[in-house]
Amino acid sequence: MATFFGEVVVAPSRAGVDDEESAEEAREETPEDREIRRELEKKREIDVLWTLKSGASTESSADEPFVCSKFIVAIGHNAAAFLSSFILDSVCWEVVGVVKLWNEWCRTSNTTNVLPTDSFCLFYRLISDPTVLLCQCSCYVAEDQQFQWLEKVFGCMRKEDLQVTVLSTCPVADYKTQESTLTLPSPFLKALKTKEFKEEVCCPLLEQPNIVRDLPAA
Repeated sequence: MATFFGEVVVAPSRAGVDDEESAEEAREETPEDREIRRELEKKREIDVLWTLKSGASTESSADEPFVCSKFIVAIGHNAAAFLSSFILDSVCWEVVGVVKLWNEWCRTSNTTNVLPTDSFCLFYRLISDPTVLLCQCSCYVAEDQQFQWLEKVFGCMRKEDLQVTVLSTCPVADYKTQESTLTLPSPFLKALKTKEFKEEVCCPLLEQPNIVRDLPAA
């Protein structure tokens, strides 16, 4: 149970609850069904490719975890556009990685030569401080791919003294407040933080019962 609103907690697992139903479904599967399911699962696997060393692409699992002090993730078109307009519009950054994924709404490849309007997920490194990384994720990451995305991306980094900042957006109509949403300034900024974050927050905290969903929540 959370000790304060916005704390990241681990939900209880339901693994093993529906074993009988799963076993019954497995008995009904034909060999062709199992082959199709395996091919789809394989196709939905996420690959993270890094070019941190000598410009050559390497699989994330092939190297030792690298040092990262600050990792800023912009998820969604609006957040990614904010990074492009106010942070990445300079020669201070270099592309050092890319995520390949496939799902119902996204098709990506391992090329990094894409237009800003393309659905994509790129990693940038600050040239003056290589321990600062940005992630511009404008592609859709499906529910069944979110844990895999987190595992493979953060599996490349050392967790000690790592500060993660997530930028995301949602419609004003989804914001729950006693005020009329017509009187709210748009856009406006709210924050959630973990209890480990000791620095001053740059904006008001998000009020209950508002929540964050999908990849930003993960």
